[in-house]
Amino acid sequence: MSRTAARTKARAAARLAATQALYQYEMEGTPITALLHEFHHHRIGATIEDVEYAEADVAFFDDLVTGAHARAGEIDKLIEGRLASGWTLERLDKPMKAILRAGTYELLSRVDVPKGAVISEYVDVAHAFYERREAGFVNGLLDGIAREVRP
Repeated sequence: MSRTAARTKARAAARLAATQALYQYEMEGTPITALLHEFHHHRIGATIEDVEYAEADVAFFDDLVTGAHARAGEIDKLIEGRLASGWTLERLDKPMKAILRAGTYELLSRVDVPKGAVISEYVDVAHAFYERREAGFVNGLLDGIAREVRP
């Protein structure tokens, strides 16, 4: 595997792990430092119940989780601004919120990653949790946010 392909795979694993960590934070309120510790030592690269978790770019994972948490107010306003009339962030289920928050953070803060790559990666993350319709929702919403924050 080339160095670029390995980095791409490690970042994809980091995005999925970050989504899972943000979901866990939303569900349990686990402090971010404890979440990072748990994922570093017990999830990333581990085998749990016969499921092998890929090695992730840990620094990238940390940035996604801590950044999305630190900028939650700004991120949530951007997401809510793209929801259909009558919809609020609270109406979205928790995995969807985690995907959108991580993707929005990356669009805002990781200008080193092309916006098309960010959107595509989170559509892939959405496929891990949802059917085609919801993945399309992620695509449309993140595309709208990308147009706003990275014209």
